[in-house]
Amino acid sequence: MDLLLHSQFTIRNSQLSITGSKSETNRLLLLQALYPNITLANTSNSDDSEVMQKALIGNEEVIDIHHAGTAMRFLTAYFAVNEGREVVLTGSARMQERPIKILVEALEQLGAQISYEKEVGYPPIRIKGQKITASKVTMAANVSSQYISALLLIAPKLENGLELTLEGEITSVPYIKMTLALLNDLNIQTSFEGNSIKVYPKQEVETKIMTVESDWSSASYFFSLVALSQDSSIALTSYKESSLQGDSALVAIYKQMGVETIFEGNKITLIKQPNFIPQTLNLELNNTPDIAQTIVVTCLGLGIGCCLTGLHTLKIKETDRLEALRIEMTKLGASISVTNDSLTLESSSKINSNIKIATYNDHRMAMAFAPLALKVPIIIENAEVVSKSYPDFWEDLKGLGFKISEK
Repeated sequence: MDLLLHSQFTIRNSQLSITGSKSETNRLLLLQALYPNITLANTSNSDDSEVMQKALIGNEEVIDIHHAGTAMRFLTAYFAVNEGREVVLTGSARMQERPIKILVEALEQLGAQISYEKEVGYPPIRIKGQKITASKVTMAANVSSQYISALLLIAPKLENGLELTLEGEITSVPYIKMTLALLNDLNIQTSFEGNSIKVYPKQEVETKIMTVESDWSSASYFFSLVALSQDSSIALTSYKESSLQGDSALVAIYKQMGVETIFEGNKITLIKQPNFIPQTLNLELNNTPDIAQTIVVTCLGLGIGCCLTGLHTLKIKETDRLEALRIEMTKLGASISVTNDSLTLESSSKINSNIKIATYNDHRMAMAFAPLALKVPIIIENAEVVSKSYPDFWEDLKGLGFKISEK
């Protein structure tokens, strides 16, 4: 389904309720599988979280997680310690191109039994659940934080806990801290000092309701909308000023693009600052790579340049996001260059209209480009891909007054 978007309106006094964080939900779903007396509230309605939940409660031998990268990493660790259970984890064609070797090798250090069904280093993988007694593991620090979080989430159920040593500069520290904070909420003892993380064993936890904060990554598209508008305000729920999510860095980043964020209770209100003149952005996004697409599209819409670094993990996402951005931004008339870990956009006031944006089976490509409809009509190909993280996205845009029609 391709969608044509166009709009030249001002959004005022609109309010949206955003689905729970996919990152928090998937971590808590795994913890709930380990500790069934946990109850979850405000969970994500994303495809990724539904796939994760289905895998955790099902009894299938072959588990297909489609495009859900988080589920692949977390479930690899979960089934490795699920004693007596044997499964094959597989996914989409793209998922079978996304590396899993670093996590597999870390689990093998602990005594896990995992083998490759096709190409070494990539899904599908066969996992024979074992009782794990080893407690020390070493891995590279500059890998996807999901590998690290996968190990930390199963750690308290290991007989002797886990001592994880990370070698080099750590990537996406906020996501690691999110995982540890959720463990701490269950009174599971942890420590994170330098490049060493420890999680202490805890076989049982107290009965508790865990409420998921709404997703900051999903909020990013509304920050972009307000930045690209003339005079708008949008309220979003449910958010906390002291968020566990790294993407809450949006507040500071978008202040540089003319968006003021007001916190009130569990609500944030995004307000466009009048007569604001944005300047070229230089941002290091090592801790928040998932909002890079939104930021660069916003910069294009504002006519400003940017240099974004710390983006090496984007090459192994649903698509090679850096190359995808280069191709699609060039169609729109942008002067853009990318390396293995950075992106540079030149300032320009020109945006080509009625361009078809390919989404590469990547939900964030679809949603990041949508706010440009405030500047020029734009066509989003395979728009249904947003269901991976934000199924209600197009309906929410219509509720704000966007004109959206099938193309």
